[in-house]
Amino acid sequence: MPIYEYVCTTCGTHFECRQGFNDSPVQICPQGHHTVRRVFSPPAIVFKGSGFYTTDYARGNGSGAGNPSKERESSQEK
Repeated sequence: MPIYEYVCTTCGTHFECRQGFNDSPVQICPQGHHTVRRVFSPPAIVFKGSGFYTTDYARGNGSGAGNPSKERESSQEK
């Protein structure tokens, strides 16, 4: 079950609540106020290295649409 972060707009209290996806949002802060809103934060994703896409694909033999130097050489031989 995911953990959601909330903030009370009356007293400024930040708190977390573990809820299921089908559960209704929290309406009351731990101090008893009824003005609560959910806080959205960026996901915790870290990309390390020189580029994640560079190593995700197998390297071909160099002949293909992505290699313009091979295309120029073959057109000059004709």
